[in-house]
Amino acid sequence: MEQKKIDRINALARKAKTPEGLTPAETEERAALRQEYLNSVMDNLRRELDNTWVVDEQGNKRKLTPGKKNMS
Repeated sequence: MEQKKIDRINALARKAKTPEGLTPAETEERAALRQEYLNSVMDNLRRELDNTWVVDEQGNKRKLTPGKKNMS
């Protein structure tokens, strides 16, 4: 996510705490930006976990698989 969008999220968060609050359009913008940020974080985490290997006590490596526990 671009730093410009993160800065906008922060500006809207600061404005929401003021007595004037956010307009309905700004509230919608903030929700959309937050969702985009969350999607970005989750995508980055998924990519990181897709490239993660588990090494057991014997030195055997195995790839993490989605939805399965890799505990012995």
